[in-house]
Amino acid sequence: MTATASPIRDVISNTELERRWSASRAAMRKLGVDALVLQSSEDWMGAYTKWFTDTPATNAYPRSVIFPLDGLMTTCEVGVFGGEWGYNGDHADFRGIGRRVSTPSFNGAVDYTGRYDGELMAKELKAGGHRRVGLVGANGMYHGFVQALKESLPEVEWVDATDAIDDIKAVKSAEEIGLIRKAAAIQDEVMTILLDYIKPGMKEYEVAAYMQYLTTLRGGSQGLYMIMATPLGQPNFVKPKYAMTRTIEKNDVVGIMIECNGPSGFYTHLFRFMVMGKAPQEITEAHALVLEAEQNVLDRMKPGAACADVFAAHNEFMRNHGLPEERRILCHGQGYEMVERPLIRQDESMTIRENMNMGLHAAMLVGKNFMSNTNNFIIGPNGPVRIHQTAQKLFELA
Repeated sequence: MTATASPIRDVISNTELERRWSASRAAMRKLGVDALVLQSSEDWMGAYTKWFTDTPATNAYPRSVIFPLDGLMTTCEVGVFGGEWGYNGDHADFRGIGRRVSTPSFNGAVDYTGRYDGELMAKELKAGGHRRVGLVGANGMYHGFVQALKESLPEVEWVDATDAIDDIKAVKSAEEIGLIRKAAAIQDEVMTILLDYIKPGMKEYEVAAYMQYLTTLRGGSQGLYMIMATPLGQPNFVKPKYAMTRTIEKNDVVGIMIECNGPSGFYTHLFRFMVMGKAPQEITEAHALVLEAEQNVLDRMKPGAACADVFAAHNEFMRNHGLPEERRILCHGQGYEMVERPLIRQDESMTIRENMNMGLHAAMLVGKNFMSNTNNFIIGPNGPVRIHQTAQKLFELA
C-alpha cells in the first residue's frame, strides 16, 4: 500500500495499519475464518472499525466493515440508497478499502431501517464467497444488523472472533504508545491551565466547556469533560454534563476529570481533586488513603499478573481499612476506546502484559466524602510506568 496524504487529523501510519491487518489475519487463520465483520456507531467505546480503517464511527451512525482473509476491505456507511464506490486500497480516506456501499439506515432512531445495512453487507459477503465468518464485538452491533446478516446467510457458519482481536489490540505498538503519551501530556497541560482558571462563582459547566475547548485545540476530538463541586461532607460523584449546574463556592471540594482522546484518537484520563480554600484534615486523609490504594494496585499490576487477582487484592485493602469494596471497575485498558480490555475485575480472563495502556482510578467513599485519583500507566517489563506528570496531590486553591 502506497503512502498517501490524508485529511484525517493525526493520521495513523500505513505501517501501523499493516501491522494490525497482518496480526489479525494470523489470528483468522488460527480460527479458520475467511472474513471478519465488525460494526461501530460511535467513538467512545466502539472502535473496532477505527482500529482496522483509521476512521471512526460517530453520532450513533453505523459503520460496518468486512475484513477478508485476503484482499481489500468492504465498508458500509450511512449515505444514499444504492451508493457504490470502488478503490484500490490507497485512497487517502479509505486505506485498505476496495469497495464502499451506503444506505440511509438510522438503526437506533428509525426502527424500520434497522436491517438495511445488514442486508447490504450480507450481499457483499455472499459475493465474496465467505462461508465461515467471524463477528468482532457482536454485542456492540445494532441488533437489526446482526439479525439481517444471519437470516440472509443461513449457509454461513458464524464464529465469535472478539477475543482474538481484543488480544491483539490490548497490547500497544511503539507508535501507539507514542500517541498515548501525547494524549496524557495534553491532559497534563490542560489540568495546569484549569487549576489557574477555576474560581468560586463559576458554574461547573463553564469549566467543563473550557476544558473541552482546550483539549480540542490540542488534538482531542471526543471524551468526557467532568467537573463536580460540593460542600464538605457531601459526596461529589461523577455526573453527566447536563447535571453540571452548581455554582462553585469557596471551600467547595472539587474534582476535575479529563477523559478525552488525543492525537489519532487514543484515550487516557486524568482526575484530580482540589479544595477552594484550605483543605480540612478529613479530606487530606481521604486523599492520602486513595494514593495508598493506588500504590497497592501498582505493586501487583506486573506482566503475567491475573487481573482478577489484582482486583481481589484491592478489595482486601478496602476491607482492611473499613471501606466499601469496589463493585464496578477499578482499572481498565484504554486505546481508541475509553474503556477496553483488560478490566481489573473479577470477571476478566486476560493477564497483564507488557505495553498495555492501563487507566487506574482508585476511588472510595471515606466517611461522607468521595475521593479519587486517576492516571494512566504503560506496563513495562518490571511493572507500570505512570505517563501523566501532574502532581499526585490534593490541590488547595485560593
